[in-house]
Amino acid sequence: MKTLKVLIAGLGLLMAGTLEAQVSVNVSIGSRPDWGPVGYTEANYYYLPDIEAYYDIRASNFIYINNGTWVRARYLPTRYRNYDLYNGYKVVLTDYHGSRPYAHFNTHKVKYYRGPRPRPVVVREVHHYHDDHKHYKKHKKHHKHRHDD
Repeated sequence: MKTLKVLIAGLGLLMAGTLEAQVSVNVSIGSRPDWGPVGYTEANYYYLPDIEAYYDIRASNFIYINNGTWVRARYLPTRYRNYDLYNGYKVVLTDYHGSRPYAHFNTHKVKYYRGPRPRPVVVREVHHYHDDHKHYKKHKKHHKHRHDD
């Protein structure tokens, strides 16, 4: 009898642990990843220009080109293993709600820069100085007279 109670209690704990695990998995599906930008509840996709890939927030998978075909996968391929999702440039696509964001890839590729951000261009005025010896000599004489006074 005591063995039966222990067995039932063990099964009860095992079932409770399984139910809890299922609930936590269901909650995490379709939510923003830890590395994703905060505050965009209506977005379905991120575009990652540095690696020319997308992330489907609801399906929790990446969309990238593999041998000329767009592929969906839970993880990025090994060629991107050194890519830092936390610090990489991400574009939140708030205006697209279909199932194929890559249909607009050519637009995204041009609109959102890939790679290190260019430094701002600093415009400086160019001054041209002419070697006018007459002007210099004139200035020097004027300067010399001031010291003689």
